[in-house]
Amino acid sequence: MSASRLDAVYRSILITKFFTKGWGKPENLRRLFEFRKVVSNRDECFKLIERDYAVTITKEQKLSDCTLLEGYFISPLHRYLPGIVPEMAQKAHFQVLLPIHWPEKGVKPMCLHLAGTGDHFFWRRRNLMVKPLIKEAGIGGIILENPFYGLRKPIDQVRSSLHNVSDIFVMGGCLILESLVLFHWCERNGLGPLGVTGLSMGGHMASLAATNWPKPLVLVPCLSWSTASAVFLQGVMSQSINWDLLEDQYLSDGEYREKLSKMVTIVDEAFLAGKKFAQTYHPSTHPVSTTVDVAKKLDVTYNETNLENPDIVDMTKNMVELNKNVPKKKAKPFPRETLIQELQRLLDEKKISQQLYEKLLSNDKFELLPQDIEDINKLTEDHFNEILMKCKIADLRSTGIVENNTELTKTDQKTGAQPILKPQTQLQPVPETKLVKAKSKSWTVSEITSDLWSNLPFLKSKSEKKIDWSKVHWRDREALQFMRGIMDECTHLSNFSVPFDTSLIIAVCAKHDAYVPRDDVGTLEEIWPGAEVRYVDAGHVSAYILHQSLFRSCIKEAFERSKKKWRDGKHN
Repeated sequence: MSASRLDAVYRSILITKFFTKGWGKPENLRRLFEFRKVVSNRDECFKLIERDYAVTITKEQKLSDCTLLEGYFISPLHRYLPGIVPEMAQKAHFQVLLPIHWPEKGVKPMCLHLAGTGDHFFWRRRNLMVKPLIKEAGIGGIILENPFYGLRKPIDQVRSSLHNVSDIFVMGGCLILESLVLFHWCERNGLGPLGVTGLSMGGHMASLAATNWPKPLVLVPCLSWSTASAVFLQGVMSQSINWDLLEDQYLSDGEYREKLSKMVTIVDEAFLAGKKFAQTYHPSTHPVSTTVDVAKKLDVTYNETNLENPDIVDMTKNMVELNKNVPKKKAKPFPRETLIQELQRLLDEKKISQQLYEKLLSNDKFELLPQDIEDINKLTEDHFNEILMKCKIADLRSTGIVENNTELTKTDQKTGAQPILKPQTQLQPVPETKLVKAKSKSWTVSEITSDLWSNLPFLKSKSEKKIDWSKVHWRDREALQFMRGIMDECTHLSNFSVPFDTSLIIAVCAKHDAYVPRDDVGTLEEIWPGAEVRYVDAGHVSAYILHQSLFRSCIKEAFERSKKKWRDGKHN
């Protein structure tokens, strides 16, 4: 999946930062993890909200094209987890827009619209989605204000900058239960069939909300996927997080590391292991039959080619290239002669110093000076690997990090074994004046690359440079693995019940989405068999701007399916 450059540029100019105060209180996280096990079970969660849950309507206004209602109710999460929902977020505010005349007798379709990141108040969803749906298809809408947004934003919060990682889970827990309250309210007022939708974060929240309604429910999640972990760890949103702060908190407070980390699971670990196997698979060691029955996947991509009439949508169906994902052989290491030539080129181009050049080709131990580290950090990843495989690491005692010598063994010329670093002290990010001792461990070359060159603590203390976390894979850092685990624990759709009728699900994704990566996580089709996924040939930002009519057309289509298949919760 090629990522959209526009997404990266757009994210880079935004000043919104997330989780500026850290993970949140360990006790709050523990309570949220435990409550997740309740709300992830549809039968148990549905019992939490009584059918006549108190809802107050504060305003009713007749407009030229619809009837507008405004109201509020107390978030059920505040009742079940007192003290965890901020005071300003405890009152759930919403708007309802109803057609003046329903197109079909006895049918009053209603769709709940949940907010994406930064979508404060009601006006954006009201004008871009709800009013057009009323005009085009007679589908009424409910607009629910997100916790931490608009009327529910804590006084000390700036824009959409959530203070703690736990806030995103509080938001999700609130929206799951609040959606049930509004579905019950619709039923009491004779409205239905029901549906839920949202864009970006709103799409994922809509997916979570849909898992706990035990009746047919239209679901159209747009520009979202199966888990939020990839969004914050691999997508461009990861650049808006202070990872140094999160890691410092994680390492300094044993509650996170020793207790909370054991309560969460990285859901797609098996998927990632299988993917790694596929990437390293060599057909010569596993011969297969020349006749292969290849399952054909359908790639459905929408393109809005007629901008003058955005309601006209061209749909093209292209077969996925069968050989697109064939594993490529890994490049063999350069021979020493080639390495010397590469280092000579770097020397000639003045990218490394003569002193560093001689050190890297020496068979003796050497000391890494701050300037050497600066030069090495400017090299590409391929050069890192080649140099690391050929060089011996200096005595690092002068940096104040390691007390004992660390030795890199030469490659076994007979067996071709990979060289490994066997440190007597494990290297991890630590406070500048402290030394951390851990159990002995063997390091692979890839681990050396990330943990020595990219993230050694002395890079902070000596060069006054922070770690570039956008270049660090989440699996290479303990704190990032914790982030992956807690995000999967509370947001991965496989941890929740499957929606009542998956045939009423139409998900819309951007093929080049840099906000919501899809490469390393399970697919919606696998998690929800029967769900349909469609793709728009755009990035996240451009899809949001240009394809609103497509999102509405999918909502209309899903409601038509519901009306044909179900009547008052029973098959037609």
